[in-house]
Amino acid sequence: MPKKTAKKKSSTKKQARSSKTNYTAKDIEVLEGLEPVRKRPGMYVGGTDNTALHHLVSEVLDNSMDEVVAKHANKVEIKLINSNTIEISDNGRGIPVDKHPKFKVSAAEVIMTTLHSGGKFSEGSYKTSGGLHGVGVSVVNALSKNLILEIARDKKCYYQTYAQGVPKSKLKIVKKNSITKGTKITFTPDPEIFTDNTDFDSSIIYNMAKSKAYLIPNVEINWICPKALAKKNIPTKDKLHYSDGIRDYLNSVTSTNDSVIDDAFYINEKINDAGSMEGIINWYDFFEPIANSYCNTIITPQGGTHENGFKQGLFKAFKDYTKLKYEKKSNQINQEDLFGSSASILSIFIENPEFQGQTKEKLSSVEPGKNIEAKTKQIFESWLAKKRQTAEVLFNYAYNRSQLRLQNRSDQNIEKQIKRKRTTLPGKLADCSKDGNKGTELFLVEGDSAGGSAKQARDRVSQAILPLRGKILNVISATKDKINANQEIIDLIQALGCKRGDKYNSKDLRYEKVIVMTDADVDGAHISTLIMSFFYNEYPKLIEDGHLYLAVPPLYKLSKGPKVFYATDDSHKDKLIKTEFNNSQNVDISRFKGLGEMMPAQLKETTMSPENRILLKVEINKLDKKKTAKSVDALMGKKPELRFKFIQDNSQKITASEII
Repeated sequence: MPKKTAKKKSSTKKQARSSKTNYTAKDIEVLEGLEPVRKRPGMYVGGTDNTALHHLVSEVLDNSMDEVVAKHANKVEIKLINSNTIEISDNGRGIPVDKHPKFKVSAAEVIMTTLHSGGKFSEGSYKTSGGLHGVGVSVVNALSKNLILEIARDKKCYYQTYAQGVPKSKLKIVKKNSITKGTKITFTPDPEIFTDNTDFDSSIIYNMAKSKAYLIPNVEINWICPKALAKKNIPTKDKLHYSDGIRDYLNSVTSTNDSVIDDAFYINEKINDAGSMEGIINWYDFFEPIANSYCNTIITPQGGTHENGFKQGLFKAFKDYTKLKYEKKSNQINQEDLFGSSASILSIFIENPEFQGQTKEKLSSVEPGKNIEAKTKQIFESWLAKKRQTAEVLFNYAYNRSQLRLQNRSDQNIEKQIKRKRTTLPGKLADCSKDGNKGTELFLVEGDSAGGSAKQARDRVSQAILPLRGKILNVISATKDKINANQEIIDLIQALGCKRGDKYNSKDLRYEKVIVMTDADVDGAHISTLIMSFFYNEYPKLIEDGHLYLAVPPLYKLSKGPKVFYATDDSHKDKLIKTEFNNSQNVDISRFKGLGEMMPAQLKETTMSPENRILLKVEINKLDKKKTAKSVDALMGKKPELRFKFIQDNSQKITASEII
């Protein structure tokens, strides 16, 4: 029995092996006509999703625009019949209707039912076309439940219907036609292909039509849409015509934004015997970048060689021009800095464009890219030289963006350091034990000596101490690289636990109050000023939220018998002698040289205990931020002449006693 069973299994294995290897001519499937399109629609329109659905519209519209570009038409009409049927017509020459010599049917039927057929392969019909070179309209036909073709030419009107790419009637002459000249195609996408959705989006098609109208100033595109299908801000009727072309286009996409420079850079040049380019770019603050590029009126959402050439030409010209005047600063600027918040429109027309993929999302033609780069560089460099003031504004814009980028990169490095040191925290920080930041305080203390006293005097539950080594870096006059390389500042940022600048989030701040505690002398005042400058420059929102304070330590200790009082300055001392000691001559007066000389108990009683201490909240003048910024720049910036002027203007207001 076991042996017999083994033989049966062996026989079964042989049969299975035989069926797998029996690969004959019968297994070869030949897809004829438009069958490949219906079998593999993704190869022709990129899929069967909403994007692919609207790509059908684009293909038919592109054929009409080719007639416009070739100057055989100047009007196009797009009409949404219902949610899943659309009609596109032009007043061009009309598709040829005479019998094709090879296929023995009308040329129109050949174009509608045969891949790689059309007038775009010949040298004379279309120099620069946007269609899929004989693939587009036949693909639309193959993927449509039904399609109606109407042609008006030679004073005759022709009519033919299709279903799933197959002719349902012959091309016949009719007495009446809805067009007097040109071609009209009406189609309904096939739900067998587009199984999820066959409904058109009016906003997608309307904006598609708008972009075409912007690119060709001499075209008029009529838009008709049922009210029920008109989405928000989409009209039921519109006549799309823009005499200023891409200038109007740029204004439309940037209408709500203020530009950095007054005049956009515009170029309109031939790039070879049959090719041309038209481009425009401007720069904006707080703006998401826009770069819309087209080849033969076809949008290239993934860019390509033409867009790269345009940007490379602009960037190289900018660098060559700015290096002459701002060499060191110019070297810090990259493409991201220059184009990070720009808006550009680029339209080119070339012969025989090559695209990546059948849906033409990215141009791959090499030669046009090189020509565009060379032409753009030449024109833009000349433009910068003529508009020197504009060039300077643009340089400052790009340079400032480069500094923000470098700061952000440093911030990221610091963030990495923070994550690595999360358990130990930075430097000499003595952290508090309380969870969350409510009721917690971080004391920034001048020097290790004062830091030692403060650590003993603090409430360990709610008060943290970070000693700082004397005078910290003046961030107002320092470069970003120098700021981000300073260990004291890195330690401070790590202790705070939150990001700087625009990325600041109060929820990440580890302490409710940040208290600057320095000696009550000139050096202490200087140090506190440097620390406040740091927060003003790096954490302005922290100040605005009311988290930054200055501690007011005593300068004098006054005692007589059991009476002990502390004075913050000379006038306060004189007042206490008068009010609390009745102008006694026997008051023991001692002057604190610094926080480090105070006993921990004294420091706690006078400066750190919430019951007795004096805190000054640091605030920014909300009514006149420009004045504040001007004052900070004058007193802490790189120009000593501004500080000298300030001293001259204010020296008479200071008394001799205040100087002493």
